[in-house]
Amino acid sequence: MEKQEELLYEKQHLLDVREWLNSYVKKQIKEEEKLETKIFNMKKASKGSYNYELETTEKLYAVVKKNVSNYNEAKEQPYFARIDFREYRKEKESLYIGKYSLGDWDTGDEKVIDWRSPIADLYYSGTEGKVYYKAPGGVIDGELSLKRKFLFNDGALEDIFDESINDIILNNVGEEGTELIDEFLKINLEKSSGNKLKDIVATIQKEQNEIIRWDKNLPIIVQGAAGSGKTTVALHRLAYLLYRYKDSIVGENILVLAPNSIFLDYISDVLPNLGVDKVNQRTVEEFLLKVVGSRMNVITKDQKLTAIQEESEQNRKFIFNESKLKGSLLYKEILDRYIKTLEVNEAQIDDIKIDQWTLFQSSEIKRLFLKDLNNLPINKRKEEIKKYFSKKLGENIKKVIEKIELYYEYKINKLKKEIDDTIERRKELIKIYDERDELKKNTLKEGKVAFEDYFKQWINKDMRDQYKDFLCIDDNFEEITGNKIPLTLWEYIKEKTLSNFSEGYIDADDCAAMAYLKLRIDGMPKMTEIKHVVIDEAQDYSPFQLYVISEIVTGKSMTIVGDLGQGIYYYRGINDWNNVINEVFKEKCSYKTLTQSYRSTIEIIEFANTVLSKQKLNLTPTKPVIRHGAKPELIKLDSEQDFISQVNSIAEKIKSENKKSVAIVCRNFAQCKEADKILKTKANQIKWKMVKENDKSIKDDFIIIPAHLTKGLEFDCVIIYDANSESYTANEFDSKLLYVVLTRALHYEYIFYKGEVTPLLK
Repeated sequence: MEKQEELLYEKQHLLDVREWLNSYVKKQIKEEEKLETKIFNMKKASKGSYNYELETTEKLYAVVKKNVSNYNEAKEQPYFARIDFREYRKEKESLYIGKYSLGDWDTGDEKVIDWRSPIADLYYSGTEGKVYYKAPGGVIDGELSLKRKFLFNDGALEDIFDESINDIILNNVGEEGTELIDEFLKINLEKSSGNKLKDIVATIQKEQNEIIRWDKNLPIIVQGAAGSGKTTVALHRLAYLLYRYKDSIVGENILVLAPNSIFLDYISDVLPNLGVDKVNQRTVEEFLLKVVGSRMNVITKDQKLTAIQEESEQNRKFIFNESKLKGSLLYKEILDRYIKTLEVNEAQIDDIKIDQWTLFQSSEIKRLFLKDLNNLPINKRKEEIKKYFSKKLGENIKKVIEKIELYYEYKINKLKKEIDDTIERRKELIKIYDERDELKKNTLKEGKVAFEDYFKQWINKDMRDQYKDFLCIDDNFEEITGNKIPLTLWEYIKEKTLSNFSEGYIDADDCAAMAYLKLRIDGMPKMTEIKHVVIDEAQDYSPFQLYVISEIVTGKSMTIVGDLGQGIYYYRGINDWNNVINEVFKEKCSYKTLTQSYRSTIEIIEFANTVLSKQKLNLTPTKPVIRHGAKPELIKLDSEQDFISQVNSIAEKIKSENKKSVAIVCRNFAQCKEADKILKTKANQIKWKMVKENDKSIKDDFIIIPAHLTKGLEFDCVIIYDANSESYTANEFDSKLLYVVLTRALHYEYIFYKGEVTPLLK
């Protein structure tokens, strides 16, 4: 068939599927109402008592209700692709692929297959001809004869793209020769950016698909170039894992860690759009403090970064070294030595006694604490010892009472032998009997009190006080630090941290250490088991943070994504993934790279790569998808009026092309305030919103934002406020910060500067 005939066929098929969907949804709504009534009647009849049939009915109701929601949502675009596949020795099938599986429960007829299903892997990774896919029952061989993509616009099917026919177009791109363009992908990438990240189920690329479907039993680190879709891939991987392992993982078992609240809001729509709910999404500081059980105010790494820029050179050096130490595995080693000394000190204990009577001997307690239970956290050992002794407490109190009886029996017999039977002897005997009975009575009562008091005093203090003790290791400083830390640095750390604590604050760099102490001393707090963690912008995490998180997640199942080229917190973060692989995960870790950028045009990526090349990280330059656009413009400004005029002109251009988002990106908050003040004049035609550190989301299309808060975000157009030689010097920090800024734009980029342009762009 010709393409036009194929398109007409697909439009008719879409009508048929929608007709079936409408009919089936109506039937499911009736089933939902029926189950709702049944549940109401059963609850009324059970009067609050447990009812197995009620529980089963409620679960069925939840499934039907979710299906009604998914099927209703699917009406606008039930699927995005089709494959024609013939399994070995079977008939060819046309399979339509969508966000959700759509099928008739009664007949078992599947109209649309889920993008996460094993056979859908052929759409993402298969090529026409002999293929295979891995199913739960084994490897399935067959032949793939068609991969078709559907372009929808407001629910209407506009076009179809068949691989090897009109999807891949040959183009000459200069000296590098011939490249392949995915026209369907190109159309999707040219769409405008919004305030939220979108799902990419229709355009997942082969290298992205490999990561999404990677085995969950080992951590995987993904070094992804700016715009490579690493965040989106990580979130789609979560949706895949919840589908693939639905019998053992639910949303509550998943944790997403992101750099800040703005970023969390930016990605918040992706998982719900993929049918995934109840996933925990937090900043790393929020999560680690939840582990600690503290509600202190956090001095975030972003707040610290802002402060660093205002500090003197000497103080900046101290802050850098403090962050570097607290984020290192050397800090963990120092904590381990402290915990070891704590353990030895905690073992210096006495017998559990009632007056002079011993209930439990210290030798037995020490043996249990130091040997039998030494695999447990310190306080867990004490709890286990207490549980063990609790079972023996009654018996041991009874033994003490027997000893008391023997003691007083001896005293009575001795008195009888030494003194004749007189009134005085009788009075003395009565006194001894009363004393014995009172002591027995008190022993029964006070034995439990003494037991409880002993363990109450033995259990350690809260983690904040414990961490204070750790910092105040003056007497054995050299032993605990292993002579690897300058005393001046430690004194600075101690003074700064204790000062923060006294004011109710905690530095983000201390969260991992306190969480580690919590795990080693108290053990894991009661919380829903975490079976998989996604860590985004991981290059900005410290090795110690990654280690602590890996200790919390079951089986160290983690998806870690980041880009060393954007590591603006280089003084505390990751500079080499090999260090993480070797030191944190002991080489039990997978590693993948994503070098293709799907965000920006060729012109923008090539411009940004000039800055990346100056970082000397030996990273592969970002490779853009073959999508051309306007070259980034370097614009020298002469006055504030010139700035306003240029901004208004750019904003009008973006609006005229039906694009949405424009970000004026400044070096820091001081520049943001400066730009905001200028743009509030009457001469300005656009209302701009300045993004602040404590903002939870970005709701406006025209914003002024500091560079460090743009990480992970994207905009149709980026205007760099002032890229002069003073704002961006040639140092490591500025090169990474500028690279972040230059890789945020999808379509247009303007670099303003006053005076001389930054050497990073020369």
